[in-house]
Amino acid sequence: MEYTTLGDTGMTVSRICLGCMSFGTSDWREWVLDEEAGLELVDRAIELGINFFDTANMYSNGESERILGKALEGRRDEAVVATKGYFQMDDDDPNSGGLSRKAIEQQLDASLDRLGMDTIDLYQTHRWDYDTPIDQTVAALDDAVRREKIRYFGASSMWAHQFSEALYASDLLGYDRFVTMQNHYNLLYREEEREMLPLCEKEDIGVIPWSPLARGWLARPHDEARSTKRGETDSLAHGHPYLEGGGPEINERVEELADEKGVKMAQIGLVWLFNKEWVDAPIVGTTSIEHLEDAVEALDIDLSSSDMEYLEEPYQPVRVSSHE
Repeated sequence: MEYTTLGDTGMTVSRICLGCMSFGTSDWREWVLDEEAGLELVDRAIELGINFFDTANMYSNGESERILGKALEGRRDEAVVATKGYFQMDDDDPNSGGLSRKAIEQQLDASLDRLGMDTIDLYQTHRWDYDTPIDQTVAALDDAVRREKIRYFGASSMWAHQFSEALYASDLLGYDRFVTMQNHYNLLYREEEREMLPLCEKEDIGVIPWSPLARGWLARPHDEARSTKRGETDSLAHGHPYLEGGGPEINERVEELADEKGVKMAQIGLVWLFNKEWVDAPIVGTTSIEHLEDAVEALDIDLSSSDMEYLEEPYQPVRVSSHE
């Protein structure tokens, strides 16, 4: 395993973050693993040297957090745990979502309880809240740091001008700042390179991209991706512009390069991200221990500058997807 410093926090994390959206209960999403399989994934991840785990309160309606907390019981101090809040957790309670002080305090307490932890290492806003002024959100998060309920806070998927506004609000008011950005970024979706990633690089923000394999579109030939359980049942896998613009040709070049090097397509997709200096740790979600092991092995695969250029050359601008 390789390790890096997460943004300017000084906190050391593995170059791979295990995304925990993939376990909880299949009642939530058909492709989600049950508790036993989730526990096995976390155990194997730790054996492989992974110390960074990302979940959210809305994943399996809290079950993902509970299972992760159970898996880390007795070895909590060695792990870096990240979770998120924003989406409404109770249809009958409008204050169970959003980023007001009330929502943050209540949902943070609920996450701590499910995780079985006193302090969360990284608490992230899952989306931008258009109904709550950002200074109120940052004040509530800063208070959570002071009360030692969280160590750092980060953000996920927003416009660069919004993130810049959030950083400015912290600086102006003397609050702690957002230290990470969990954004949508992979070889088939590179719109973040225009504004968000340069902003993160300038401000020394840790970058932990979600969907590094484009929900499976970089893991297999595009004409086969639809035949997987996730490909058949995950509507979100078809809602992003992965096969728009130059997507199909990029997919084919990933397959070609993987065959040439004797590795798997998913490994090529991950190595491309490992070679991007502004990326700290992609969030790898999996339902298979084998695929988790493949992801770790990808750290030993090299891509030349000409390989990188070959993969990137067909890319064309696509519609913004995830925070519009």
